[in-house]
Amino acid sequence: MDRAILDLNRKIKENRLKIAVVGLGYVGFPLALEFARKRVSVTGIEIDRDRLKSIINKVSYISDISNKELRGCLDGGYFKASPDFSDIKNADAILICVPTPLKGKNLPDISFIKNAVKEAALHIKKGALVILESTTYPGTTEEEILPIFQGHGFVHNRDFYLCFSPERIDPGNKKFPVQKIPKVVGGLSPKATSLAMLVYGVIIKKVVPVSSARCAETVKLLENTFRLINIGLIDELSMMAHKMKIDIWEVVQAASTKPFGFMPFYPGPGVGGHCIPKDPLYLHWKAKSFGFHSRFIRLASDVINYMPEYIVKRIKNALSRRNKKIENSRILIMGVTYKKDVKDLRKSPSVDVINSLRRHGAKVAYSDPFIPFLKLKDIDLKSVVLNDKEIKKFDCILIATDHSAVNYPELLKNAKLIFDSRNVFKGGHKEKVERL
Repeated sequence: MDRAILDLNRKIKENRLKIAVVGLGYVGFPLALEFARKRVSVTGIEIDRDRLKSIINKVSYISDISNKELRGCLDGGYFKASPDFSDIKNADAILICVPTPLKGKNLPDISFIKNAVKEAALHIKKGALVILESTTYPGTTEEEILPIFQGHGFVHNRDFYLCFSPERIDPGNKKFPVQKIPKVVGGLSPKATSLAMLVYGVIIKKVVPVSSARCAETVKLLENTFRLINIGLIDELSMMAHKMKIDIWEVVQAASTKPFGFMPFYPGPGVGGHCIPKDPLYLHWKAKSFGFHSRFIRLASDVINYMPEYIVKRIKNALSRRNKKIENSRILIMGVTYKKDVKDLRKSPSVDVINSLRRHGAKVAYSDPFIPFLKLKDIDLKSVVLNDKEIKKFDCILIATDHSAVNYPELLKNAKLIFDSRNVFKGGHKEKVERL
């Protein structure tokens, strides 16, 4: 067996493995603490002062991590956070988990990756394994990251090892925490892949090797493009079904009884989170550099982006049928996070709905048990505390995110009109509930 693999294996068995995680967000933070729970020494690199302050105070800023879990890892001495990249100098493996947003007209922005890699290249020790987890376009690891290390005199497969492993964190999913989600790894060499499999094997039950970093990069984009296209499809079908007076929710439920060849997707006010709205567009952009235009990705993205405006159009029509104009109507948005029971506002379609309603002249408020205050570009809102009297004040209530903690019977009893974009009421109460 290769010397580097033997050495790393020995460190793992002797509990001497040292890990650095660059970026303590929704991906890096749970990953770092999972290693720490396995008694691996973990250094988290984070430049956001608020996050560092929270960690110092032993207060978690991510709902999937409790204060007790964070406190246990800190008090046990297996986890520490730092803004200083020089603290990675003793790490056997450096995991990079930084944002990859879009800029301009849906162009990939990998500046966070490049900046993190440039800093890491100044401090890593010889023989270290570097793994990129940030979602990006195929070729990034080889075309963008490798040259940075080479520019510092590092020779791959001798001085360091480079690998890509797509993150698969699903915030709020209790069924599939970090350790239960299979991990795909693809290195720039077979040895890099083997080393990454050893590292992830410490915390994850199943590690899946692929032939290259490019393949691993594309795996993540395929997963989220699959979801984008199917969500776009069901959104379009929901609009079509409404025109044809067909209940799309009933159609999906019935189709789901087929035991093969069908997977249910459901319509909604749009798509949020860091991944689905953005990741497929990375693939779309990269494909264009090869002279290929992906019509499916663009179309699905356009359909989904239209959904907030479509929701507002449906609300406007529902009010009109009750002899009420949308201008100056009081409308309550139930749920502003992008996902049920998760404290996460990233790219939430509820925000787009609020902005659209306000452009139409509506007076908008919101209620969300996870978000006490909502700061928009030109207005600050406070979550409405629901009671019978408060509910009756609104001309329409939009269920945008179906949080479990909401008292829906109370809502139904006191509301004048409900627009249900999440099928909470299952087709009943048609006198006051209209569904997407």
